[in-house]
Amino acid sequence: MRSDVTVELVKSSASDADVLFAARVSTLGEQSIGELQKDPERSKGLINYLMRDRHGSPFEHNSMTFLISAPIFVFREFMRHRVGWSYNEESGRYRELEPVFYVPDASRKLVQEGRPGKYVFVEGTPDQHATVQRVLTETYQQAYAAYQKLLAEGVAREVARATLPVGLYSSMYATCNARSLMHFLGLRTQHELAKVPSFPQREIEMVGERLEAEWARLMPLTHAAFNANGRVAP
Repeated sequence: MRSDVTVELVKSSASDADVLFAARVSTLGEQSIGELQKDPERSKGLINYLMRDRHGSPFEHNSMTFLISAPIFVFREFMRHRVGWSYNEESGRYRELEPVFYVPDASRKLVQEGRPGKYVFVEGTPDQHATVQRVLTETYQQAYAAYQKLLAEGVAREVARATLPVGLYSSMYATCNARSLMHFLGLRTQHELAKVPSFPQREIEMVGERLEAEWARLMPLTHAAFNANGRVAP
């Protein structure tokens, strides 16, 4: 059983200079390639201007590929982000799936109060946490035993996997650019600087926080401009 998610930056071609040369082709033409050799710090005002006035295309000329491990229910939300994202996920048709399942730890707020569109999550009681742990563990054990039984009977993996719940962990590669990542972060993280409030499920927010940390390291000026302008994707 696990209660975490993991995000690994596998490869990247992403820097603040990528934003600048893409933007300056408008006025410099072929000479804009020289921006790649210059210190982006000199032009952070341009990055902020592009972000503020929502000139978005210069933020697309970069790439980041992540290896992500999370429960299937997280990926079902994640893959609603289609523009500017590419995915390849572990397949239950082609391999036997491992018995690794999600159980929330004591920090996970369990109780939803309020109506749809206007609600908050509050702490669960010790009894509620114990019940969640017990019920999920028992359910996972029964489901995986059924999966194994079907496989032992010669049933195809693509059929047997129907017994498995969305709390099962999966892994995928996800590739994006800074603009598509900013759109994701605007919806899937809560932040005090956000102009538009968001109410993501905690588990996908955990993924978002790790994605953001890697991106901020690669493109610190772009990340700072994103925060300074209300965390709205340009």
